[in-house]
Order: sequence, then C-alpha cells, then structure tokens
Amino acid sequence: MTLAPSRRRALLVALSTGLLAAGASAQQWPTKPIHFVVPFSAGGANDLMGRAAADGVSKALGQPVVVDNKPGAGAVLGTDVVAKSAPDGYTFLISAAGVVSNSMIRKVPYKDSDLVPVAMIGLAPSVIVAPANSPYKDLTDFVNKSKQGQGLHFATAGTGSTPHFVEGLLEKNYGAKLDVVPYKSGSESITAVLSGQVDATSEASIVVLPYVKAGKLKALATTWTQRISAYPELPTAVELGFKDIRIAHWAGVHAPAGTPPAILDKMAEAVDKAMKDPATVQRLKGMGIEPIGGTRTSFVKFVDEERARLGAVVKATGMKEE
Repeated sequence: MTLAPSRRRALLVALSTGLLAAGASAQQWPTKPIHFVVPFSAGGANDLMGRAAADGVSKALGQPVVVDNKPGAGAVLGTDVVAKSAPDGYTFLISAAGVVSNSMIRKVPYKDSDLVPVAMIGLAPSVIVAPANSPYKDLTDFVNKSKQGQGLHFATAGTGSTPHFVEGLLEKNYGAKLDVVPYKSGSESITAVLSGQVDATSEASIVVLPYVKAGKLKALATTWTQRISAYPELPTAVELGFKDIRIAHWAGVHAPAGTPPAILDKMAEAVDKAMKDPATVQRLKGMGIEPIGGTRTSFVKFVDEERARLGAVVKATGMKEE
C-alpha cells in the first residue's frame, strides 16, 4: 500500500520527533537513581565488585547507584529481572559467568539476546585449594594422585558454577579422576574442604585467601592467566602446564537490550573510570580482586570468548542441571 504524500510527511515527522526525543533523553541521562541488580547474596565476589563499581559510577554520573541483591536459581532470578526491565538506562545487571553459561545448562525464562554487554568491572581469580594437611604439593601433584585408585572428591558450588567448570577442565583435558560433590554455595564447599570431607575445591580468591594466609587451606594454583596481586607467590595453572585452565569469578555490567547506545557508552566510561581510581584499585587488589574496566568493545569480545570457551566445556562434559 502506497501512503499519500501528506501521510508520509506526518510519519517522517513523527519518527524524527521520536528519535530526537530519545537522543535528548540519552544526553540528559541520568536524571534519577540507577539500580545495579546483583544476582547473588551480599558479601561474595560479584557483590563486592558490583558495589565498588556502584560507588565509582555514582561519583562519575552524579546520581545515586542503588545495589539490589536478588539471589536465586544460580543467578537466573536476578538476571531475569534485568532482562525484563525497561531499556531506559536505570536498571543494569552485575553480570557473571552464569550470564554466559546458564542457558547452556538449564532452562531460563529469558533469551541471551535480551541482555547486552556494557563494561567489565573486574575479576577474582579462582584458587584451587585443599585441606592444610593434604599431601599435595601443587596442582600437578593433585592431578597425578587423583589418577590413582578411586580418584579424589572435588566440591563445587552446584551445577554450572565456576568450580564445576574447573573440575570439568581438569577431568576432560588433563585426565584427572574426580568425583564431583555439589554443594549449594561456595561457602559450603569451602567448609567441606576445611573439615576434610572432600579433597579439594576451587573458589574465588577473595573467599579463600584469608584461609590460605592463616594456614587453614593449602593453595595448589590460581586459575587465571596472571598471578594474584594479593598473593603473588602462588603460581598459575598455566605456569604449571595446564594451559586450558583459565577461569575466574568475573563481574561486569549488562543492560536490557534496546538501551540507547549513548547511555551504554556513558555507563562504560563511568565503570572504566571507577576501576582506574587509585583508592578503588588498592582496595580491590588488597582483597584479591583485579579491577579491569575497559571499553564496551573489549567487554563484548571477552563475553564472546567466554561463551565459546565455556560452551566447549559444557559440550565435552555433558554438563546439565540435575
């Protein structure tokens, strides 16, 4: 159907007015408090990184940033809240690896395309730990001993958790013989290692380093590509010959799809500025967290690489929610 010239002009005017209004709104943003939804309980690595980013973003943008903890269902609950939020720049997700991997493992009430990457905040490298009195010298020794007899017990924080991916990589890529013992949280799995109920687990540096430094746990390796600033004497798994063990508890910012690009750019710049603030850097590194920041483009690249890498592990291990 061909529109009459007068109707075409009216439609073009309406479209132009809408685009101008959206552009003006993005330029003025933010004009009210912003919400960061953390899909985990307070006190964990994701929450602490999200709060550090919230403080810096609030200073950069001149508006309060409210942190809302909405834990549940392996981060699915909080993620779904943001995926279904209005794309107006006032609700963001403090994302983690589950944003990439959850849809590969379990049914989720949203599509991956409902969320878009905005900025990287930082990461807490995983540390593979064993009881303080364990006989394992390092990760190599642990893997070699696991191949003897019935194997060893490895605690995880549930299906699809970061420790589960570490276990899957050790087993499928390096022949470790590990029996997974799933717990509901990282704190429960750490308790199991401390009490000697299991032989090892992998958990965020911010969680395990106090135990390691106090002599209550033995660190076997860190699973990120660089040594931890707060514990540089611990070698990486890559240094020990496990080149595929590259995983961390990371936190980023995702937004509902359809959020104006100008707003996404402003948020990315604010997060990057926050992660380069000397006081923030010193505080996070002291806890075992590595601040990252960066551009929207660099975070999109990181998320795409995580999706491909974790997807390969899910496929190789047949990882599914029980």
